[in-house]
Amino acid sequence: MHTMWKGSIQFGLVSIPIKMHAATEDKDVSFRSLHAKCHSPIKYEKVCPVCGEEVDKEELVKGYETTAGQFIIMEEEELKSIRSQSQDRAVEILDFINIDEIDPIYFNRSYYLGPNEGGTKAYALLRQALNDTRKAGIAKILIRSKEQLAVIRVFENTLLMETLHFPDEIRAAADVPNVPSEENIVKKELDTAKMLIEQLSEEFQPAKYEDEYRKKLLDLIEAKKNGEEVTSPEGPPKKDNVTDLMEALQASVDRNKKKTTKKTTKKRKTAPKTKVTS
Repeated sequence: MHTMWKGSIQFGLVSIPIKMHAATEDKDVSFRSLHAKCHSPIKYEKVCPVCGEEVDKEELVKGYETTAGQFIIMEEEELKSIRSQSQDRAVEILDFINIDEIDPIYFNRSYYLGPNEGGTKAYALLRQALNDTRKAGIAKILIRSKEQLAVIRVFENTLLMETLHFPDEIRAAADVPNVPSEENIVKKELDTAKMLIEQLSEEFQPAKYEDEYRKKLLDLIEAKKNGEEVTSPEGPPKKDNVTDLMEALQASVDRNKKKTTKKTTKKRKTAPKTKVTS
């Protein structure tokens, strides 16, 4: 697993040397833009719209736009100075909290933390302490010139760091337009909705879900690669023309009852026969 960052976890006077690894990977299918005439990849060049000249990397400077077309130029040395004040390559744990207190909207990206040389014992100690207290550590870290708030917890016997959005990065839910404050809910509709939720409730099993669009896309690419004839897939089944809310809820409940009945019948048919011994 590729090491993307080296540093240490610090809490109190304890320092644990660690290596950081990406815990997730982007599996989106990406495409290159080609020239339709000759299928050559298109280049994207940096060109000044005023001078009309192609600009080399060495000729670029960073600017912060204050108003439209007005910029404050930031020198690289000035930015390096600010980074050096924060970049001591340490994940500093500030507080310990209950992980359930963090709303999922704050979570950003996940990283595995593994012990670096000489850090095995202290790593195992922190892991056990977090497990026993059922706590998580709130920390700060500088990643790619951006200070990040993060939470450190135990995941499958490994320390996991999840970066968090700062509070001022979360947009106010109150700004979402047309959200009803109160609505007169009919009891029968509510009871039916609850029944439907109960019917569809299961334990979370991540393995049962897959990216169907990506799978179809890769199947299509493989078929074209092998020179197979490609046919258009059938469209999704037409939805019932149900407009009334109560009617839609009841139809959903009835449909899921049939599915549940089929599953139960199938299980009974395939259940192994018990051997009777005298």
